[in-house]
Amino acid sequence: MIKKILYKWISDTFMDGCSAYNPLPVRKASRSKKQARDMFEKLWVPHAKGTTFFSPYTAYKFVKQHWFPVCIKPNVGGYSRGSYFPITTWKEFWYAALWVKVWWPNSVIEQYLLGKNYRVVVTAWEVNSAIERMPSFVIGDGEKTISTLIDEENKIRRDMELTPVIHEIEKKWVVKAHLKKHGKNFSTVPKKWEKVQLFHRVSLAPGWVLETIDLKTISKKNKELFLKILDWFEANIFGIDVIMEKGIETNYDKQKTIFLELNSRPYLKMHHVPRYGKPHNLKPMYDKLNALNIDNTDIF
Repeated sequence: MIKKILYKWISDTFMDGCSAYNPLPVRKASRSKKQARDMFEKLWVPHAKGTTFFSPYTAYKFVKQHWFPVCIKPNVGGYSRGSYFPITTWKEFWYAALWVKVWWPNSVIEQYLLGKNYRVVVTAWEVNSAIERMPSFVIGDGEKTISTLIDEENKIRRDMELTPVIHEIEKKWVVKAHLKKHGKNFSTVPKKWEKVQLFHRVSLAPGWVLETIDLKTISKKNKELFLKILDWFEANIFGIDVIMEKGIETNYDKQKTIFLELNSRPYLKMHHVPRYGKPHNLKPMYDKLNALNIDNTDIF
């Protein structure tokens, strides 16, 4: 009974709206970042060197050995809540190493790669969807302020009915602080076609940008690896997070690639509302998944 209550709290707090198509053994075997990293190592899948830590001093020793950039995040969680990346200075490190504990007592520190960030949804049948996730941004026209450009972008999101799954960009202190760090503010008028990034990482809350990837452009070797990962766990579905330096069209072994984590309860709603590109038709996937008999979906 206690475990059931705990799982409900974790589910409501960290995984609201996430799918539940995997049986309990799969979820148990893949729920933490460490478990995913251990599996990647066994399968020779390129991944970031990392370690779990309770004491920030352990994370400090990791940085001293491997140096920046790094990523710090809760060992269990979702939506990038409590995650900090890319961390490139000691000031950013100590802030992240301490505040990550608010989200989960056991934390993860990993090497980080600056590249294209993807979520790939794969089932036992095929690669079903892939999206590139980008920090929120606006494009200047040489006349309007960043504040006005944000208002216009938010109107586009409302007109496209992306909200509330994809958040509007809020003019809060996190955006203000990011702009200030780059010598800008809400009154700045960007040059025509100038891309102004409004946050330092991909994150749902500050209004990230999602772009659909044409599945035909994903290299055959990359698709084979995604399916291999799923098959190893005998899972019904995974949301696989991966960063690739050049892009998902290039074979993973021909570029710098870091597989980040596995999501046994992927947040599928966001695949229906990309800011750029046409959503993939996921009805056939849902039909097959809904026909499965999955036990213990309410047990942690």
